[in-house]
Amino acid sequence: MKIGLQFAMPAEIHALPGFETFPLIETVSGVPFYQVAPDIIACAGGVSKVNAAMAAEILCLKYGVDLILNAGVAGCATDLPIGALVVASEFVQHDVDTTAVGDPIGLVSTVNQVVFPTWEPERCKAILASLGFSAVTGRVATGDWFAVKGERSAWIRDTFSPLLVEMEGCAIAQVCGRNGVKFVAVKSVSDHLFSDRQAEEYFDFGAALEAMGRVVLPLAKQLQEEC
Repeated sequence: MKIGLQFAMPAEIHALPGFETFPLIETVSGVPFYQVAPDIIACAGGVSKVNAAMAAEILCLKYGVDLILNAGVAGCATDLPIGALVVASEFVQHDVDTTAVGDPIGLVSTVNQVVFPTWEPERCKAILASLGFSAVTGRVATGDWFAVKGERSAWIRDTFSPLLVEMEGCAIAQVCGRNGVKFVAVKSVSDHLFSDRQAEEYFDFGAALEAMGRVVLPLAKQLQEEC
């Protein structure tokens, strides 16, 4: 199985142990792709849905991956601790709204879906447990907006009931679905949307990066063996 590891920010891919030794394969459309292990390619595609979708499409079409593992940090809409790991069970896009023409909130046209499930999240959670990492599963909401405390975050929480809010995952899920590629996502809590300390938490998310970086390659290698 060929696996693509997709991150958003350089800091996230740099958190992989041994990153400095990974050879650069090439840069495509401004996105650098690295060989991190046999049949495992990694990239930091950029922040937001368009960047994420573009990098995912490159992984699918140019590199022919069988599975994309999206990893990174995310804001928490509940009370999970900093560094807690979440295996996404499904994604929604909180900033898609065509209700004016009668669609349900969050409906993504063309594919006509609101909810984008991931591949066997409970199995992925069990694999992490076998590797010594504790995780929970839950819904993640994606949108082109850095979520901060306020009415919009409260609306996202009350409308979609996510554990986490971030800016890339559902775009990758949509690309994977259209290409028939398996999609797994693991996120580490970096900050809390409704905390008065959110900015302080976000700009000091070393613990979240470390927690995420430790699990990604072991999970990818185990997925290769089992799938």
